[in-house]
Amino acid sequence: MNEPLAERIRPKTLDEYISQQHLVGKNGVLTNLIKKGIIPSLILWGPPGIGKTTLAHIIAQESDRPFYTLSAISSGVKEVREVIEKAKKSGGLFTAKNPILFIDEIHRFSKSQQDSLLAAVEKGWVTLIGATTENPSFEVIPALLSRCQVYILNSFDKNDLVALLHRAMENDVLLATKKIILKETAALLQVAGGDARKLLNIFELLVATEEEIEITNALVLEKIQKNTVRYDKTGEQHYDIISAFIKSIRGSDPNGAVYWLARMVEGGEDVKFIARRLLIAASEDIGNANPTALILANNTFQAASAIGFPEARIILSQCAIYLANSPKSNASYLAINTAQDLVKKTGDLSIPLHLRNAPTKLMKDLEYGKGYKYAHNYDNNFVDQAFLPDEISGTKLYEPGNNSRENNFRETLKNKWKDRYNY
Repeated sequence: MNEPLAERIRPKTLDEYISQQHLVGKNGVLTNLIKKGIIPSLILWGPPGIGKTTLAHIIAQESDRPFYTLSAISSGVKEVREVIEKAKKSGGLFTAKNPILFIDEIHRFSKSQQDSLLAAVEKGWVTLIGATTENPSFEVIPALLSRCQVYILNSFDKNDLVALLHRAMENDVLLATKKIILKETAALLQVAGGDARKLLNIFELLVATEEEIEITNALVLEKIQKNTVRYDKTGEQHYDIISAFIKSIRGSDPNGAVYWLARMVEGGEDVKFIARRLLIAASEDIGNANPTALILANNTFQAASAIGFPEARIILSQCAIYLANSPKSNASYLAINTAQDLVKKTGDLSIPLHLRNAPTKLMKDLEYGKGYKYAHNYDNNFVDQAFLPDEISGTKLYEPGNNSRENNFRETLKNKWKDRYNY
């Protein structure tokens, strides 16, 4: 039997599906939709190996719909249109039984490929189910995203994964004949990194040639070359290396930044993922100490996304080195955190009347906008007036960083506001 273990024990019904109770539990959102026979176009978003493809098959099976599938890696606009034509012929228009078109890794579809889906989804020729490991807000075009419901699949916890192993030992036709003792599972779960498919592949590798075996942490580490220099962009190293990359930039070490960048490039990391992290670092760790950093990072994102690898590595390297060498400030990051904490503690405080919008006569009669001083009518385009609710008047949220640019901010604020901004 050449079929992998993950395929042999793939769930075929909602009852067999492990985890995601918020979606497919007794009162789950998708469970209720399936019972009603109403399946909207949807995007399943979550990490690899948590059952997105399996769930799409189960939805089609339980709702009794024709099922068509495309891979974003191997399908172009031509293949998309061909499948849509087949789907149109297999289901009635504008009925509850529209065929399901499943697209794995929909985030890899180009704009033109996604555009080719719009009419089919909008006119009800197909019900689209897309699977993605990336934030659909970044990777799916707005016109298509607005026509889909987005459902988030959570990572498997330890209990889910152990339950999956026991199911494999009990239900798989090959494993059920073996004597397998799960004495320890910590190393096995760590190596799998929350990916159920990877977990089952490793497990099958361990027990394939054994009739009796006791699974221990030592055995797993011995059999699986865990310490190989390999970058797993969907597992633990994915997060550890991007962490090392950002911390090198924050710590002003261009050597470290370029090294960890090279590890990601050689490991096949998504160019947009790296570029997005540079954007975040430019604002979170550099901010107003050097506002040009955010402009450069944004241009890097646009250029690297348009060019792609291998040349994009040069652009990413230039930006990473620039950010590492830039003066640092997290003042803007701390300011918004402080402000959000204040909002959570104080709730929806009343907006001062002079700051309110007054587009109608009634609002003006209610004194909306009354007393507002238009800054441009005063010397140096500034006038002292209150911009916070009365209850928190005088609260300091922004503390300028200790760098040349924000030191200038500090002096300017002192000169304008006197005691209110007396840092």
